Amino acid sequence: MAIKSFQYKRFRNIGVVTVFAVYFLILVGGIVRSTGSGMGCPDWPKCFGSWVPPTDVNQLPEDYLEVYKQKRIEKNQKLAGFLDKLGFEEVSAAIFSHPSQYIETEFNVTKTWIEYVNRLVGVLIGIFIFLTVVYAVPYLKEDKTVFYLALGSFLLVGFQGWLGSIVVSTNLLPVTITIHMALALVIVAMLQYAVARANQNKITPENSFSSKLNLLLWALSLLTFGQILLGTQVREEVDIISFSMGGAERENWVDNLGASFYIHRSFSILLLALHIYVALLLYKLRKRQLTVLTNVMMVLVAAEIVIGIVMAYFAIPPVLQPLHLTIAALLFGVQFQLLIVYYYASRKAHLPQVVVHN
Repeated sequence: MAIKSFQYKRFRNIGVVTVFAVYFLILVGGIVRSTGSGMGCPDWPKCFGSWVPPTDVNQLPEDYLEVYKQKRIEKNQKLAGFLDKLGFEEVSAAIFSHPSQYIETEFNVTKTWIEYVNRLVGVLIGIFIFLTVVYAVPYLKEDKTVFYLALGSFLLVGFQGWLGSIVVSTNLLPVTITIHMALALVIVAMLQYAVARANQNKITPENSFSSKLNLLLWALSLLTFGQILLGTQVREEVDIISFSMGGAERENWVDNLGASFYIHRSFSILLLALHIYVALLLYKLRKRQLTVLTNVMMVLVAAEIVIGIVMAYFAIPPVLQPLHLTIAALLFGVQFQLLIVYYYASRKAHLPQVVVHN
């Protein structure tokens, strides 16, 4: 019995660490983008052909720009051919129509090492998730879903690694960045559900289950997921504008943004109203676990709105870009956790009780 308890506790601990590690990777990824370090390493998985990147341009051949550009183009030609065969002609064409496709980024030691650290964190998370799968093996006898969620997240991380190589080879092609972000959120949701499912015995029962509130929690999570992806597209527009202006005139970037920015901004008002309404319903339940999560959710919403306003009216300060993305991801995670806790609390309350007669 003690061995089983240790095994389950070990899984929950590594699961929680892995979830927070994924959020940390999202933060690091945001720093990579805000500093323009996405192409700090022109190849993948190595960086300038080495497992440890150079610290000086003199360590590279004189024609390194042309060499890595050609390697990238050759890889993209193979990818485009594969996409054509699958029927994705538009995506295939977009690979070579992107404005920065044939431009190689000059070596910058700071940007190279920022991107390299990002990759190291990614490898570390891969190790964490692998351990999560290993530690989930005991659940094959008790609850197979927990194990398969851990295994699924591990497989998706492998796919994320491959997609990361495509992001690099296509010189940060917008559609690949959006998919990359979406998968990160899916992975973290799978891990959260696995940990919560394994830990459901610690959730306090909730007798007053409401299908309306359950539906609203689902809507809140899905709408926030969509808002994050829309924000990713806005960020892609910012990158294109920055590229076209050579990184100058930052105060004019917002004025040059398209419809996605205004949709993103307007949609945030609807989401704020929905958050307030759902929070009021949750507070009425007077359940400590739900109240704590609701408090965290509302603090994150407030922080996200403040940061969004500052970014819109103060020339998109680079330091706030990764924070905006990370807080949005954390907000989605808290909403999803609320959904899980509410589901298990209600389910637990409605399980048939065994009555023992003396």
